[in-house]
Amino acid sequence: MAKKSEERRPNLVAAVAAGADERYQVATPLRSLMNRVFPNHWSFLLGQIAICSFVILLITGVFLTIFFEPSMQPVTYDGSYVALRGTEVSRAYDSVLDISFEVRGGLFVRQMHHWAALLFMAALILQLAFRFFTGAFRKPREAIWVIGVVLFVLAFLEGWSGYALPDDQLSGTGLRIADAIMLSIPVVGTWISASLFGGEYPGTVIIERLNVLHSFVLPGLVLAVIAVSALLSLRQRPAQFPGPLRTEENVVGERLFPRHLMKSGGLFFIVFGVLALISGVLQIGPVWLFGPSSGSDAAASSQPDWYAMFLDGLVRIFPPWQITIPIGDGYSIPPVFWPGVVIFGGMLTVTALYPYIERRLRRDDSWHNLLERPRDAPQRTGLGAMALTFYAVALVSGANDIIADKFHISIAAMVWGGRVALVLGPALAYFITVRICLGLQQHDREVLAHGIESGIIRRRPDGGFVEVHQPLSKEPLPYSGWAVPKKMNRVGALAPAVRGFFFPAEKPPHDGELSPASGEERENERKDVTT
Repeated sequence: MAKKSEERRPNLVAAVAAGADERYQVATPLRSLMNRVFPNHWSFLLGQIAICSFVILLITGVFLTIFFEPSMQPVTYDGSYVALRGTEVSRAYDSVLDISFEVRGGLFVRQMHHWAALLFMAALILQLAFRFFTGAFRKPREAIWVIGVVLFVLAFLEGWSGYALPDDQLSGTGLRIADAIMLSIPVVGTWISASLFGGEYPGTVIIERLNVLHSFVLPGLVLAVIAVSALLSLRQRPAQFPGPLRTEENVVGERLFPRHLMKSGGLFFIVFGVLALISGVLQIGPVWLFGPSSGSDAAASSQPDWYAMFLDGLVRIFPPWQITIPIGDGYSIPPVFWPGVVIFGGMLTVTALYPYIERRLRRDDSWHNLLERPRDAPQRTGLGAMALTFYAVALVSGANDIIADKFHISIAAMVWGGRVALVLGPALAYFITVRICLGLQQHDREVLAHGIESGIIRRRPDGGFVEVHQPLSKEPLPYSGWAVPKKMNRVGALAPAVRGFFFPAEKPPHDGELSPASGEERENERKDVTT
Protein backbone atom coordinates (compact mmCIF):
# COMPACT_ATOMS: atom_id res chain seq x y z
CA MET A 1 0.00 0.00 0.00
CA ALA A 2 2.82 2.40 0.86
CA LYS A 3 4.42 1.74 -2.51
CA LYS A 4 1.18 2.46 -4.36
CA SER A 5 0.67 5.75 -2.47
CA GLU A 6 4.23 6.81 -3.39
CA GLU A 7 3.47 6.10 -7.04
CA ARG A 8 0.23 8.08 -6.94
CA ARG A 9 1.89 11.13 -5.36
CA PRO A 10 3.96 12.20 -8.42
CA ASN A 11 0.96 11.63 -10.66
CA LEU A 12 -1.17 13.81 -8.39
CA VAL A 13 1.43 16.60 -8.38
CA ALA A 14 1.74 16.40 -12.16
CA ALA A 15 -2.02 16.53 -12.56
CA VAL A 16 -2.32 19.60 -10.29
CA ALA A 17 0.53 21.34 -12.13
CA ALA A 18 -1.00 20.53 -15.51
CA GLY A 19 -4.38 21.81 -14.37
CA ALA A 20 -2.91 25.07 -13.07
CA ASP A 21 -0.96 25.58 -16.31
CA GLU A 22 -4.07 24.85 -18.39
CA ARG A 23 -6.10 27.46 -16.53
CA TYR A 24 -3.50 30.19 -15.85
CA GLN A 25 -0.72 29.53 -18.43
CA VAL A 26 1.98 29.59 -15.78
CA ALA A 27 4.59 27.60 -17.67
CA THR A 28 4.60 29.69 -20.86
CA PRO A 29 6.01 32.96 -19.40
CA LEU A 30 8.38 31.05 -17.11
CA ARG A 31 9.66 28.98 -20.03
CA SER A 32 10.29 32.07 -22.14
CA LEU A 33 12.02 33.77 -19.20
CA MET A 34 14.25 30.78 -18.44
CA ASN A 35 15.17 30.44 -22.11
CA ARG A 36 16.05 34.13 -22.46
CA VAL A 37 19.58 34.50 -23.80
CA PHE A 38 22.08 36.96 -22.33
CA PRO A 39 25.37 37.91 -24.02
CA ASN A 40 28.34 36.37 -22.27
CA HIS A 41 30.22 39.62 -21.68
CA TRP A 42 31.76 41.03 -18.50
CA SER A 43 29.89 44.33 -18.86
CA PHE A 44 26.66 42.66 -17.69
CA LEU A 45 28.32 42.10 -14.32
CA LEU A 46 28.21 45.84 -13.59
CA GLY A 47 24.44 45.94 -13.27
CA GLN A 48 24.45 42.71 -11.26
CA ILE A 49 27.11 44.07 -8.88
CA ALA A 50 24.95 47.15 -8.35
CA ILE A 51 21.93 44.98 -7.53
CA CYS A 52 23.97 42.77 -5.20
CA SER A 53 25.30 45.85 -3.39
CA PHE A 54 21.78 47.25 -3.04
CA VAL A 55 20.53 43.98 -1.53
CA ILE A 56 23.37 44.13 1.01
CA LEU A 57 22.48 47.76 1.70
CA LEU A 58 18.89 46.75 2.48
CA ILE A 59 19.96 43.91 4.79
CA THR A 60 22.48 45.97 6.74
CA GLY A 61 20.20 49.01 6.74
CA VAL A 62 17.41 47.08 8.47
CA PHE A 63 19.88 46.02 11.16
CA LEU A 64 21.10 49.59 11.73
CA THR A 65 17.57 51.02 11.78
CA ILE A 66 16.71 48.83 14.77
CA PHE A 67 19.38 50.44 16.97
CA PHE A 68 19.52 53.97 15.53
CA GLU A 69 17.64 56.80 17.29
CA PRO A 70 16.90 59.64 14.83
CA SER A 71 16.69 62.45 17.34
CA MET A 72 18.62 65.69 17.89
CA GLN A 73 17.64 65.85 21.57
CA PRO A 74 20.81 66.60 23.59
CA VAL A 75 22.09 63.93 26.00
CA THR A 76 25.31 63.38 27.94
CA TYR A 77 27.41 60.56 26.54
CA ASP A 78 28.29 57.90 29.09
CA GLY A 79 29.40 55.02 26.89
CA SER A 80 32.56 52.96 26.58
CA TYR A 81 34.48 55.46 24.45
CA VAL A 82 36.40 57.28 27.18
CA ALA A 83 37.50 60.30 25.10
CA LEU A 84 33.90 61.52 24.70
CA ARG A 85 32.56 60.59 28.11
CA GLY A 86 30.68 63.50 29.69
CA THR A 87 30.29 65.33 26.35
CA GLU A 88 26.90 66.66 25.35
CA VAL A 89 25.82 64.96 22.12
CA SER A 90 22.59 64.30 20.28
CA ARG A 91 20.68 61.06 20.68
CA ALA A 92 21.47 60.21 17.06
CA TYR A 93 25.22 60.53 17.64
CA ASP A 94 24.96 58.66 20.93
CA SER A 95 23.14 55.76 19.26
CA VAL A 96 25.74 55.57 16.49
CA LEU A 97 28.49 55.31 19.13
CA ASP A 98 26.50 52.59 20.88
CA ILE A 99 26.13 50.71 17.59
CA SER A 100 29.90 50.98 17.07
CA PHE A 101 31.04 49.96 20.57
CA GLU A 102 28.15 48.34 22.44
CA VAL A 103 26.14 46.32 19.89
CA ARG A 104 27.75 43.00 19.00
CA GLY A 105 28.87 43.23 15.37
CA GLY A 106 27.50 46.75 15.08
CA LEU A 107 30.70 48.38 13.84
CA PHE A 108 31.16 45.63 11.26
CA VAL A 109 27.61 46.12 9.94
CA ARG A 110 28.04 49.93 9.91
CA GLN A 111 31.21 49.67 7.85
CA MET A 112 29.70 47.06 5.55
CA HIS A 113 26.74 49.37 4.93
CA HIS A 114 29.09 52.23 4.08
CA TRP A 115 31.34 50.15 1.78
CA ALA A 116 28.30 48.65 0.03
CA ALA A 117 26.99 52.16 -0.66
CA LEU A 118 30.31 53.14 -2.24
CA LEU A 119 30.37 49.97 -4.35
CA PHE A 120 26.75 50.52 -5.43
CA MET A 121 27.54 54.02 -6.68
CA ALA A 122 30.74 52.83 -8.38
CA ALA A 123 28.95 50.00 -10.23
CA LEU A 124 26.11 52.33 -11.20
CA ILE A 125 28.43 55.01 -12.60
CA LEU A 126 30.56 52.44 -14.44
CA GLN A 127 27.43 50.95 -15.99
CA LEU A 128 26.31 54.37 -17.19
CA ALA A 129 29.79 55.02 -18.59
CA PHE A 130 29.79 51.65 -20.39
CA ARG A 131 26.38 52.37 -21.92
CA PHE A 132 27.57 55.78 -23.06
CA PHE A 133 30.85 54.67 -24.67
CA THR A 134 29.27 51.70 -26.45
CA GLY A 135 26.11 53.49 -27.61
CA ALA A 136 23.80 51.23 -25.56
CA PHE A 137 21.48 54.24 -25.05
CA ARG A 138 20.45 54.41 -28.70
CA LYS A 139 17.00 53.51 -29.96
CA PRO A 140 15.14 51.59 -28.54
CA ARG A 141 16.88 51.97 -25.15
CA GLU A 142 16.55 55.71 -24.52
CA ALA A 143 14.12 55.16 -21.64
CA ILE A 144 16.50 52.74 -19.90
CA TRP A 145 19.25 55.37 -20.12
CA VAL A 146 17.01 58.05 -18.60
CA ILE A 147 16.01 55.63 -15.85
CA GLY A 148 19.70 55.01 -15.15
CA VAL A 149 20.29 58.74 -14.70
CA VAL A 150 17.24 58.97 -12.40
CA LEU A 151 18.61 56.03 -10.41
CA PHE A 152 21.93 57.86 -10.05
CA VAL A 153 20.16 60.95 -8.69
CA LEU A 154 18.17 58.86 -6.20
CA ALA A 155 21.30 56.99 -5.11
CA PHE A 156 23.14 60.32 -4.77
CA LEU A 157 20.41 61.65 -2.47
CA GLU A 158 20.30 58.35 -0.60
CA GLY A 159 24.04 58.51 0.04
CA TRP A 160 23.93 62.17 1.07
CA SER A 161 21.06 61.64 3.51
CA GLY A 162 22.71 58.59 5.05
CA TYR A 163 26.00 60.47 5.31
CA ALA A 164 24.28 63.12 7.46
CA LEU A 165 22.43 60.77 9.85
CA PRO A 166 25.25 60.12 12.40
CA ASP A 167 25.15 63.84 13.34
CA ASP A 168 28.93 63.99 13.74
CA GLN A 169 31.05 67.01 12.86
CA LEU A 170 31.77 65.75 9.34
CA SER A 171 28.10 65.22 8.50
CA GLY A 172 27.27 68.58 10.10
CA THR A 173 29.74 70.28 7.75
CA GLY A 174 28.11 68.54 4.79
CA LEU A 175 24.68 69.75 5.93
CA ARG A 176 26.04 73.29 6.24
CA ILE A 177 27.27 73.17 2.63
CA ALA A 178 23.93 71.78 1.45
CA ASP A 179 22.12 74.54 3.35
CA ALA A 180 24.31 77.17 1.67
CA ILE A 181 23.47 75.76 -1.77
CA MET A 182 19.76 75.80 -0.93
CA LEU A 183 19.91 79.39 0.31
CA SER A 184 21.64 80.49 -2.90
CA ILE A 185 18.60 79.58 -5.02
CA PRO A 186 16.83 82.82 -5.98
CA VAL A 187 13.38 83.56 -4.50
CA VAL A 188 12.59 80.08 -3.12
CA GLY A 189 15.93 79.25 -1.50
CA THR A 190 15.07 80.44 2.00
CA TRP A 191 11.72 78.61 1.90
CA ILE A 192 13.39 75.35 0.84
CA SER A 193 15.98 75.58 3.61
CA ALA A 194 13.44 76.50 6.29
CA SER A 195 11.11 73.71 5.21
CA LEU A 196 13.84 71.08 5.35
CA PHE A 197 15.56 72.18 8.57
CA GLY A 198 12.40 73.37 10.34
CA GLY A 199 13.84 76.87 10.67
CA GLU A 200 17.40 78.14 10.51
CA TYR A 201 20.28 75.68 10.25
CA PRO A 202 20.75 73.30 12.05
CA GLY A 203 17.24 73.29 13.50
CA THR A 204 15.93 70.40 15.59
CA VAL A 205 14.19 68.10 13.10
CA ILE A 206 16.61 67.53 10.24
CA ILE A 207 17.81 64.12 11.48
CA GLU A 208 14.26 62.79 11.85
CA ARG A 209 13.30 63.96 8.37
CA LEU A 210 16.48 62.63 6.78
CA ASN A 211 15.94 59.29 8.51
CA VAL A 212 12.48 58.95 6.97
CA LEU A 213 13.92 59.95 3.59
CA HIS A 214 16.93 57.63 3.85
CA SER A 215 15.30 54.58 5.42
CA PHE A 216 11.89 54.48 3.74
CA VAL A 217 11.18 56.94 0.92
CA LEU A 218 14.36 56.74 -1.18
CA PRO A 219 14.87 52.94 -0.88
CA GLY A 220 11.28 52.45 -2.05
CA LEU A 221 11.85 54.74 -5.01
CA VAL A 222 15.12 52.99 -5.89
CA LEU A 223 13.37 49.61 -5.78
CA ALA A 224 10.58 50.93 -8.00
CA VAL A 225 13.04 52.37 -10.53
CA ILE A 226 15.07 49.13 -10.60
CA ALA A 227 11.85 47.16 -11.16
CA VAL A 228 10.79 49.42 -14.04
CA SER A 229 14.26 49.16 -15.59
CA ALA A 230 14.18 45.36 -15.30
CA LEU A 231 10.73 45.17 -16.91
CA LEU A 232 11.81 47.39 -19.80
CA SER A 233 14.95 45.30 -20.26
CA LEU A 234 12.87 42.11 -20.42
CA ARG A 235 10.69 43.65 -23.10
CA GLN A 236 13.71 44.40 -25.28
CA ARG A 237 16.47 42.28 -26.76
CA PRO A 238 19.80 42.59 -24.89
CA ALA A 239 22.43 44.66 -26.68
CA GLN A 240 25.62 42.87 -27.73
CA PHE A 241 28.89 43.66 -29.44
CA PRO A 242 29.12 42.89 -33.16
CA GLY A 243 30.84 39.66 -34.03
CA PRO A 244 30.41 36.16 -35.45
CA LEU A 245 26.77 35.07 -35.80
CA ARG A 246 25.57 38.29 -34.18
CA THR A 247 23.00 40.41 -35.96
CA GLU A 248 20.41 43.01 -35.06
CA GLU A 249 17.80 40.25 -34.89
CA ASN A 250 19.41 37.67 -32.58
CA VAL A 251 21.42 37.29 -29.35
CA VAL A 252 24.47 35.05 -28.96
CA GLY A 253 25.19 34.00 -25.40
CA GLU A 254 23.89 31.85 -22.54
CA ARG A 255 20.36 31.09 -21.39
CA LEU A 256 19.14 32.51 -18.10
CA PHE A 257 18.71 29.02 -16.67
CA PRO A 258 20.89 27.42 -15.54
CA ARG A 259 24.28 28.99 -16.37
CA HIS A 260 23.48 32.70 -16.20
CA LEU A 261 21.40 32.25 -13.05
CA MET A 262 24.16 30.24 -11.39
CA LYS A 263 26.73 32.90 -12.30
CA SER A 264 24.53 35.63 -10.84
CA GLY A 265 24.08 33.70 -7.60
CA GLY A 266 27.80 33.06 -7.34
CA LEU A 267 28.50 36.74 -8.03
CA PHE A 268 26.28 37.77 -5.11
CA PHE A 269 28.29 35.65 -2.68
CA ILE A 270 31.55 36.96 -4.13
CA VAL A 271 30.41 40.56 -3.67
CA PHE A 272 29.17 39.76 -0.17
CA GLY A 273 32.47 38.09 0.73
CA VAL A 274 34.62 40.92 -0.64
CA LEU A 275 32.55 43.55 1.18
CA ALA A 276 32.71 41.52 4.39
CA LEU A 277 36.50 41.23 4.10
CA ILE A 278 36.93 44.95 3.41
CA SER A 279 34.55 45.89 6.23
CA GLY A 280 36.44 43.76 8.71
CA VAL A 281 39.87 45.04 7.71
CA LEU A 282 39.55 48.64 6.52
CA GLN A 283 38.11 51.35 8.75
CA ILE A 284 35.60 53.83 7.34
CA GLY A 285 33.42 56.47 8.96
CA PRO A 286 35.13 56.75 12.41
CA VAL A 287 32.54 59.14 13.86
CA TRP A 288 34.12 58.95 17.32
CA LEU A 289 37.18 60.76 15.94
CA PHE A 290 35.11 63.52 14.31
CA GLY A 291 33.16 64.39 17.44
CA PRO A 292 29.55 65.60 17.70
CA SER A 293 28.12 68.09 15.25
CA SER A 294 28.12 71.78 16.13
CA GLY A 295 26.19 74.34 14.12
CA SER A 296 28.80 77.05 14.73
CA ASP A 297 31.84 74.96 13.73
CA ALA A 298 33.10 73.47 10.49
CA ALA A 299 35.57 70.58 10.42
CA ALA A 300 38.84 71.24 8.63
CA SER A 301 39.92 68.76 5.94
CA SER A 302 36.37 67.47 5.57
CA GLN A 303 35.45 65.74 2.31
CA PRO A 304 32.27 63.87 1.35
CA ASP A 305 32.28 60.41 -0.23
CA TRP A 306 34.01 60.20 -3.59
CA TYR A 307 30.84 60.32 -5.72
CA ALA A 308 29.87 63.69 -4.19
CA MET A 309 33.35 65.17 -3.84
CA PHE A 310 33.32 66.60 -7.37
CA LEU A 311 30.44 68.89 -6.38
CA ASP A 312 32.40 70.11 -3.36
CA GLY A 313 35.37 70.70 -5.66
CA LEU A 314 33.31 72.78 -8.07
CA VAL A 315 32.10 74.94 -5.19
CA ARG A 316 35.68 75.44 -3.99
CA ILE A 317 37.28 76.53 -7.26
CA PHE A 318 34.43 78.48 -8.85
CA PRO A 319 35.28 82.20 -9.11
CA PRO A 320 33.55 84.55 -6.61
CA TRP A 321 31.11 85.92 -9.18
CA GLN A 322 28.21 87.52 -7.36
CA ILE A 323 25.59 88.94 -9.70
CA THR A 324 23.25 91.66 -8.47
CA ILE A 325 19.90 92.02 -10.22
CA PRO A 326 18.57 95.61 -10.14
CA ILE A 327 15.21 94.81 -8.56
CA GLY A 328 14.19 97.14 -5.75
CA ASP A 329 17.24 97.63 -3.57
CA GLY A 330 19.11 94.98 -5.55
CA TYR A 331 18.87 91.19 -5.49
CA SER A 332 22.19 89.30 -5.24
CA ILE A 333 22.80 85.76 -6.50
CA PRO A 334 25.63 84.16 -4.44
CA PRO A 335 28.54 82.51 -6.30
CA VAL A 336 27.74 79.07 -4.85
CA PHE A 337 24.51 79.01 -6.87
CA TRP A 338 26.32 78.52 -10.20
CA PRO A 339 28.34 75.36 -9.42
CA GLY A 340 25.93 73.92 -6.86
CA VAL A 341 22.70 74.34 -8.83
CA VAL A 342 23.27 75.49 -12.42
CA ILE A 343 26.31 73.40 -13.38
CA PHE A 344 25.23 70.30 -11.46
CA GLY A 345 21.66 70.54 -12.74
CA GLY A 346 22.89 71.19 -16.26
CA MET A 347 25.17 68.13 -16.13
CA LEU A 348 22.28 65.89 -15.09
CA THR A 349 19.91 67.37 -17.68
CA VAL A 350 22.34 67.06 -20.60
CA THR A 351 23.24 63.51 -19.52
CA ALA A 352 19.59 62.44 -19.39
CA LEU A 353 18.79 64.03 -22.78
CA TYR A 354 21.98 62.94 -24.56
CA PRO A 355 20.38 59.98 -26.45
CA TYR A 356 17.89 62.36 -28.06
CA ILE A 357 20.58 64.97 -28.76
CA GLU A 358 22.86 62.47 -30.50
CA ARG A 359 19.98 60.94 -32.46
CA ARG A 360 19.10 64.38 -33.81
CA LEU A 361 22.71 65.34 -34.60
CA ARG A 362 23.51 62.03 -36.32
CA ARG A 363 20.05 61.82 -37.92
CA ASP A 364 19.92 58.21 -36.87
CA ASP A 365 16.42 56.90 -36.22
CA SER A 366 17.11 53.20 -36.77
CA TRP A 367 17.08 50.43 -34.14
CA HIS A 368 20.40 49.35 -32.65
CA ASN A 369 20.76 45.99 -30.93
CA LEU A 370 24.46 45.86 -31.75
CA LEU A 371 26.81 48.01 -29.70
CA GLU A 372 29.56 50.23 -31.05
CA ARG A 373 33.16 49.97 -29.99
CA PRO A 374 34.36 53.32 -28.60
CA ARG A 375 36.86 53.68 -31.46
CA ASP A 376 34.00 53.55 -33.99
CA ALA A 377 32.36 56.65 -32.48
CA PRO A 378 35.32 59.00 -31.98
CA GLN A 379 33.30 62.15 -31.28
CA ARG A 380 31.13 60.47 -28.65
CA THR A 381 34.18 58.87 -27.05
CA GLY A 382 35.90 62.25 -27.03
CA LEU A 383 32.89 63.79 -25.28
CA GLY A 384 33.02 61.02 -22.71
CA ALA A 385 36.71 61.68 -22.13
CA MET A 386 35.89 65.37 -21.68
CA ALA A 387 33.28 64.54 -19.06
CA LEU A 388 35.61 62.19 -17.19
CA THR A 389 38.40 64.78 -17.22
CA PHE A 390 36.03 67.45 -15.94
CA TYR A 391 34.90 65.09 -13.18
CA ALA A 392 38.48 64.12 -12.27
CA VAL A 393 39.63 67.75 -11.97
CA ALA A 394 36.62 68.63 -9.82
CA LEU A 395 37.21 65.51 -7.70
CA VAL A 396 40.83 66.43 -7.02
CA SER A 397 39.79 70.00 -6.25
CA GLY A 398 37.48 68.65 -3.57
CA ALA A 399 40.59 67.65 -1.63
CA ASN A 400 42.75 70.67 -2.53
CA ASP A 401 43.16 71.70 1.12
CA ILE A 402 44.59 68.29 2.06
CA ILE A 403 46.87 68.25 -1.01
CA ALA A 404 48.07 71.76 -0.20
CA ASP A 405 48.79 70.78 3.40
CA LYS A 406 50.57 67.49 2.70
CA PHE A 407 52.68 68.74 -0.22
CA HIS A 408 53.23 72.26 1.14
CA ILE A 409 51.54 73.98 -1.79
CA SER A 410 49.72 77.29 -1.59
CA ILE A 411 45.97 76.82 -1.43
CA ALA A 412 45.61 79.73 -3.86
CA ALA A 413 47.84 77.88 -6.33
CA MET A 414 45.67 74.78 -5.95
CA VAL A 415 42.52 76.80 -6.63
CA TRP A 416 43.92 78.49 -9.72
CA GLY A 417 45.43 75.22 -10.93
CA GLY A 418 42.01 73.61 -10.65
CA ARG A 419 40.40 76.45 -12.60
CA VAL A 420 42.94 76.25 -15.43
CA ALA A 421 42.73 72.44 -15.58
CA LEU A 422 38.93 72.58 -15.58
CA VAL A 423 39.00 74.77 -18.72
CA LEU A 424 41.92 73.28 -20.67
CA GLY A 425 41.83 69.64 -19.50
CA PRO A 426 38.54 68.56 -21.14
CA ALA A 427 39.44 70.15 -24.49
CA LEU A 428 42.84 68.45 -24.51
CA ALA A 429 41.26 65.13 -23.53
CA TYR A 430 38.78 65.41 -26.41
CA PHE A 431 41.52 66.03 -28.99
CA ILE A 432 43.77 63.22 -27.76
CA THR A 433 40.90 60.72 -27.47
CA VAL A 434 39.60 61.39 -30.99
CA ARG A 435 43.08 60.97 -32.47
CA ILE A 436 43.57 57.69 -30.58
CA CYS A 437 40.22 56.36 -31.82
CA LEU A 438 41.02 57.25 -35.43
CA GLY A 439 44.44 55.63 -35.07
CA LEU A 440 42.91 52.40 -33.73
CA GLN A 441 40.46 52.33 -36.62
CA GLN A 442 43.31 52.74 -39.10
CA HIS A 443 45.27 49.93 -37.45
CA ASP A 444 42.24 47.60 -37.73
CA ARG A 445 41.89 48.42 -41.42
CA GLU A 446 45.58 47.69 -42.01
CA VAL A 447 45.25 44.27 -40.37
CA LEU A 448 42.17 43.46 -42.44
CA ALA A 449 43.95 44.50 -45.63
CA HIS A 450 47.44 43.05 -45.04
CA GLY A 451 47.10 40.47 -42.27
CA ILE A 452 48.45 40.00 -38.76
CA GLU A 453 52.03 40.93 -37.93
CA SER A 454 53.80 37.68 -37.12
CA GLY A 455 57.04 39.15 -35.77
CA ILE A 456 59.02 37.11 -38.32
CA ILE A 457 61.45 39.08 -40.49
CA ARG A 458 62.34 37.57 -43.88
CA ARG A 459 65.15 38.65 -46.13
CA ARG A 460 64.37 39.16 -49.80
CA PRO A 461 66.66 38.01 -52.63
CA ASP A 462 67.52 41.64 -53.34
CA GLY A 463 68.84 42.06 -49.77
CA GLY A 464 65.85 43.90 -48.33
CA PHE A 465 63.87 42.80 -45.27
CA VAL A 466 60.13 42.41 -44.90
CA GLU A 467 57.93 41.36 -41.99
CA VAL A 468 55.81 38.28 -42.62
CA HIS A 469 52.05 38.75 -42.26
CA GLN A 470 49.32 36.15 -41.80
CA PRO A 471 46.51 37.04 -44.23
CA LEU A 472 42.96 36.80 -42.94
CA SER A 473 41.42 36.32 -46.37
CA LYS A 474 42.26 36.02 -50.03
CA GLU A 475 40.97 39.56 -50.56
CA PRO A 476 41.12 42.66 -48.31
CA LEU A 477 38.25 42.55 -45.82
CA PRO A 478 35.87 45.47 -45.20
CA TYR A 479 35.86 47.19 -41.80
CA SER A 480 32.63 46.22 -40.03
CA GLY A 481 33.20 47.13 -36.36
CA TRP A 482 34.20 43.62 -35.25
CA ALA A 483 37.11 43.01 -32.91
CA VAL A 484 39.99 42.31 -35.30
CA PRO A 485 42.63 39.78 -34.12
CA LYS A 486 45.99 41.50 -33.71
CA LYS A 487 48.14 38.54 -32.60
CA MET A 488 48.72 35.10 -34.06
CA ASN A 489 47.45 33.32 -30.95
CA ARG A 490 44.12 35.16 -31.24
CA VAL A 491 43.31 33.79 -34.69
CA GLY A 492 42.34 30.39 -33.27
CA ALA A 493 39.75 32.02 -30.97
CA LEU A 494 37.55 32.95 -33.91
CA ALA A 495 34.18 31.25 -34.10
CA PRO A 496 33.73 28.49 -36.67
CA ALA A 497 31.02 30.51 -38.42
CA VAL A 498 33.59 33.03 -39.66
CA ARG A 499 36.42 30.53 -40.19
CA GLY A 500 35.93 30.62 -43.91
CA PHE A 501 35.62 34.41 -43.82
CA PHE A 502 38.86 34.99 -41.93
CA PHE A 503 40.92 32.09 -43.35
CA PRO A 504 41.95 32.07 -47.00
CA ALA A 505 41.94 28.98 -49.18
CA GLU A 506 45.12 27.00 -49.59
CA LYS A 507 47.69 28.77 -51.73
CA PRO A 508 51.47 28.70 -51.90
CA PRO A 509 53.18 31.22 -49.61
CA HIS A 510 55.17 34.08 -51.00
CA ASP A 511 57.45 36.70 -49.53
CA GLY A 512 55.90 38.61 -46.69
CA GLU A 513 53.04 36.13 -46.11
CA LEU A 514 52.55 32.91 -44.10
CA SER A 515 50.65 29.98 -45.53
CA PRO A 516 47.29 29.35 -43.84
CA ALA A 517 46.81 26.47 -41.44
CA SER A 518 46.40 22.99 -42.83
CA GLY A 519 43.02 21.28 -42.93
CA GLU A 520 43.82 19.11 -39.90
CA GLU A 521 44.91 22.13 -37.85
CA ARG A 522 41.76 24.02 -38.81
CA GLU A 523 39.62 21.05 -37.78
CA ASN A 524 41.33 20.92 -34.37
CA GLU A 525 40.74 24.64 -33.92
CA ARG A 526 37.05 24.15 -34.77
CA LYS A 527 36.78 21.49 -32.08
CA ASP A 528 38.44 23.73 -29.50
CA VAL A 529 36.08 26.62 -30.26
CA THR A 530 33.01 24.38 -30.18
CA THR A 531 34.08 22.92 -26.86
